[in-house]
Amino acid sequence: MGSFIWQRIVGSIPVLFLVVTLVFFAFQLIPGDPARMLLGPEATQETVDRMRQELGLDKPVLVQYVNYLQRLVQGDLGKSIFTRRTVVVEMAAPFVNTFYLAIAAIIAATIPGIVLGTIAAVKQGTLWDHLASVFALLGISIPVFWLALLMMYLFSVQLKWLPSTGNQTAAHYIMPTITLATFSLAFIARMTRSSLLEVIRQDYVRTARAKGLPERVVVGYHALRNALVPVLIVVGLRFGYMLGGAVVAEQVFAWPGLGRLLISAVNQRDIPLIQGILLLFAGSFVVVNMIVDLFYGFLDPQIRYR
Repeated sequence: MGSFIWQRIVGSIPVLFLVVTLVFFAFQLIPGDPARMLLGPEATQETVDRMRQELGLDKPVLVQYVNYLQRLVQGDLGKSIFTRRTVVVEMAAPFVNTFYLAIAAIIAATIPGIVLGTIAAVKQGTLWDHLASVFALLGISIPVFWLALLMMYLFSVQLKWLPSTGNQTAAHYIMPTITLATFSLAFIARMTRSSLLEVIRQDYVRTARAKGLPERVVVGYHALRNALVPVLIVVGLRFGYMLGGAVVAEQVFAWPGLGRLLISAVNQRDIPLIQGILLLFAGSFVVVNMIVDLFYGFLDPQIRYR
């Protein structure tokens, strides 16, 4: 198991290095001078040149890249061009807000998704199965921004039950959580149904039924716990997507998270901050994938001994 963990950790390093390289050179292709944007069109060329020197933009691209890697190794993501605060400080509070929202959303997606998928599998071919399938299809098909605007109009504007923006109270979590969880809930429900149907057909499940065990014991103890192994892997991956994919929900509900901060940084062309956010998104997803691999190896010995 120790060797398996070490292989996964070492294997994630080239991925992170590739992400860092792509992020850096992608921004070199974007037209425009960050120093000129920071100082405004009325600044003299001499002032702009001094600012470029201060930001390190006057050096060759490869030298900038090496310096960038050296700073990353030291945990330095640079400074925001507009606020002049470090990127780490700028991202700290928004990351916590996005993390809390992602936790709430994955819980709201996982529990109902597993219950819905289990009912659909146990009641295969019945009305319950068809209703669950329709719900899952709608959940996967509905665009996030449309669902967010619809909920805001209904529950905030018309009924005035829920606050529409911010994150001050628990009530502020409801609509962003549902918006972010809907697709994952539908996906988990479909995954649970297909996995459970496959497990129910196994010999050991038929043997459990032949022994006269109650159906709830056969399904809940023998079948479901084995069917949930691939489902839990999907849950981990969906959590990684939520950390980096909450941009739309955060923007619609004015949630002070990384997604909203990224939109603001893009509008201001704050390149160091944009790079930092993208690296944090990518790093979070790589870490979550690594944890998922480790968890899968722990549950299935065949994986870690290959």
